[in-house]
Amino acid sequence: MKLATRINSFLPTSDNDLSKVFNKFKKLGLNYVDLNYPEQVVGYSADKMKTLLNKNDLELNGVALRFKEDYISGEIGNSDQAIATQALQLCKDAADYCRAVGGHTITVWLAHDGFDYNFQIDYTAVWKQLVKSFQIMADYAPDLKFSIEYKPFQPRAYAFIDSMGITGMMVSEINRKNVGVTLDYCHMLMKHENPAMAADIFGGRKQLFGIHLNDGYGLNDDGLMIGTASPFKTLEFLYYLRKHNYEGMIYFDTFPVIENASDECEQNIKMIKYLESLIDHVGLGEIQQVIDQKDAIEAHKLLMRFLNNNPI
Repeated sequence: MKLATRINSFLPTSDNDLSKVFNKFKKLGLNYVDLNYPEQVVGYSADKMKTLLNKNDLELNGVALRFKEDYISGEIGNSDQAIATQALQLCKDAADYCRAVGGHTITVWLAHDGFDYNFQIDYTAVWKQLVKSFQIMADYAPDLKFSIEYKPFQPRAYAFIDSMGITGMMVSEINRKNVGVTLDYCHMLMKHENPAMAADIFGGRKQLFGIHLNDGYGLNDDGLMIGTASPFKTLEFLYYLRKHNYEGMIYFDTFPVIENASDECEQNIKMIKYLESLIDHVGLGEIQQVIDQKDAIEAHKLLMRFLNNNPI
């Protein structure tokens, strides 16, 4: 299983030193890393980063774009073409760095491409601009994967790419095999989506490029430990990842503020392995048989079986 966790959860207690963070990752048994670009690579050439990762038995999965400062009014969808071009160049630079370090996935979350007021943006113009920009990215680095991470809101009142449906439409119109989707569990709850549905649809289309796993109550990006608020939803989500042979990385996008970051990560590892063992114990075939019956009572019996059987 390819597992990684949020670097920013560890930096404050590691003297903001990546080498100390990666050493903690190694001790936890993690094997992959996603780097926020550009802030987490400042001062680290590609060769220096590769050396640091190798020293701690870690591999780079990819980089995640973080647009700050100039981009508060929008990134690649900004109406100021100079800023939009700058944002697109940042994505290209991220791709170059990712490849040089040995990664393969560029995660693009457009935090500021959205709106707060009616009559504030031209929706069709922004749509076309985003599609064109992703096509340019995909064609610039056809050997890499570009993965769109959607979120319904925060920091904007309305994110432009806000849901499973909008993301699916956009991926279809971009029409590049190396453009897909990163599913963030909390983001889906915020949109009142069932995470398993998105995992099934995108997984079945081979468009699922990334997973951010966490938990929450649906009103905010809570970033709680895995399986704490909605364990059965998490279990169903993991079932569909298995069904569609998802082989990518699972990234713990959780936010330990009060909790010790290493202890919290360790619990996430234990939980995901436990939930996976429950799926193994019942079996993919038997789970599918219950689903095929389309019967709420039988589905409830399956949930009881998960609760009553302890494979450990």
